[in-house]
Amino acid sequence: MTCLFRKASHSTARWAASALVVALSFASATMTAGAAKAIERPGAVQLAQQNAAAREVRRKSMLELQVFRNAQTARMADGTALRLTSIKPSSNAWFLLEVTRPGRDTQTYHLENTAPHRRQVDLGKGPGPALVLTEGGQENLCRPWAGQDALSAAQADGLPFVPICDGAFYLRNPVRGARTNLERSAEFLRDNLAFGESVVGFVKSTLYKDKYLESGELIEGVDRGRTASSLGQAALREHPVMYTTMTFNLRGGSTERMEMGSWYAIEGAPGIYASALQPRMIHPDLLNRKGEANWLDAIEGRADVYLVGFDMGRFDIGFELGTEHPRLDWSSRPSGAGRNPSIPGPDGVASPAPLAMSGMINPTQAQRVAATFTGGFKRDHGAFRFGPKANYNHGHHYGFIVHGAVLSTLQPDLATFYVLDDGRIGMKTWDETDNAMLGDIRFARQNGVALIENGIPGPLVTSWGGGNWSGSAKAELRTLRAGACLKPGDDNPLLIYAWFSTATPSAMARTFQAYGCDYAMLLDMNALEHTYMALYTPSDEGGINTRHLVSGMANVDARRRDGSRVPRFVGYPDNRDFFYLLRKEGRQAE
Repeated sequence: MTCLFRKASHSTARWAASALVVALSFASATMTAGAAKAIERPGAVQLAQQNAAAREVRRKSMLELQVFRNAQTARMADGTALRLTSIKPSSNAWFLLEVTRPGRDTQTYHLENTAPHRRQVDLGKGPGPALVLTEGGQENLCRPWAGQDALSAAQADGLPFVPICDGAFYLRNPVRGARTNLERSAEFLRDNLAFGESVVGFVKSTLYKDKYLESGELIEGVDRGRTASSLGQAALREHPVMYTTMTFNLRGGSTERMEMGSWYAIEGAPGIYASALQPRMIHPDLLNRKGEANWLDAIEGRADVYLVGFDMGRFDIGFELGTEHPRLDWSSRPSGAGRNPSIPGPDGVASPAPLAMSGMINPTQAQRVAATFTGGFKRDHGAFRFGPKANYNHGHHYGFIVHGAVLSTLQPDLATFYVLDDGRIGMKTWDETDNAMLGDIRFARQNGVALIENGIPGPLVTSWGGGNWSGSAKAELRTLRAGACLKPGDDNPLLIYAWFSTATPSAMARTFQAYGCDYAMLLDMNALEHTYMALYTPSDEGGINTRHLVSGMANVDARRRDGSRVPRFVGYPDNRDFFYLLRKEGRQAE
């Protein structure tokens, strides 16, 4: 396991897109400092009761899954009842506000604190209850339910994020995310044909097999350019110069002449580096080790692998669900003991409601965004069909946590990327004993089993069904894939994202092993939209410039009317989950 001990931080709220700035009524007043407090963590008895209820095998509400939740209530003079629930007080990010007016149904609003590391939230009581916001010793009151009812207006607006309380919160609204034609076609087949999954699998293993294969020419007698020697080199038998199709601008070098296994600083992106190799060049001391991985075939041996490394001393990292994926209902894969038809999903829920999944970062984060990349498998593929894991724990559906909200329970024996409330990050194979960490987790995403564990290939790298590696029904595993790993560093680890133009899990494991990773995991596969990765740098006009890992990924982005591209996950909601990296405050201009 690799961890990073750093404090995360968030910038003061400003709007990155004028379309999200709406006129809202709110009441605020300065108070004497020290009177308010944040919503506290639940006590031991309450925590035990909530934990027991969350583990029961039955139909549940999304709120019942939140073991660490705590709520405050208040009543207005006209009889209106207010209930403010902190989904996880230690994360201090997501809240549900319920407003019940006399003679009317309860209205529920999903609020996101725009400065969770600085701003405390409390529900003040008395004859005029209010949201009490404390930041830097200053306290302000906000009553978004008063007057013209700003909450209802914001909810009716329909935008994914609407600022309220003078920008202290975003109201998160459920929206429809973008999908590509490929995703639409695949989902239509799966949802409407009894044999739809078989058709999709046939297409993957025939028409799409090796569709994205790239194999750059080796170039002799050229200058390799200036490498980032402090990051070292991958363990290769030799380090020839190769041609790549990466679209980044390198500092002191060119993507058309990259030395295999070396790192290059990316122009305009401090702390971000690029590298490339072909797995056939990995040192024989790794490739020839028996019993760890399968032998590489000639095609994947010469297939290009492009890597991007992030110095995690410079970035905060987060994770968001897409507007549709991954779903929370049952995967079609488990059967028999791995499936319980009496409940709508493995956790007893089939939808995140009343929580709203945005499919994009919020406007405050857009000011600091450095990179995004797609997350893991959709729900239907995110569980086991074969092997022991298919027959207990409901088939081991992959778990995920966003801003402290448990949307799908983390399962033992699965590869897990996590971020703690204090900014530490890590990757590990989840264990039952790790549930003691849940009170400190802000983000988490599981996706299958380990590619690399303790520096060597995971025990299921060579098992098609046991590792749930996907691919064709004939266990043909070579396809476009993406993965991530953590490489230890002197001060901070290097988070590495890797794009494999075509590879098996064994080629992925050997590549991450050659780069010195102590843990690695699969992300997604089969198409550019599923392996999407982009970097963002400030533009001279005050916006951002987008650079995709490979040029074809630009076609995934939406278009404006003038034909220009809008960056996925940043400029509009998407149906898929994703990771995002934010520059730490004070380092944007470096």
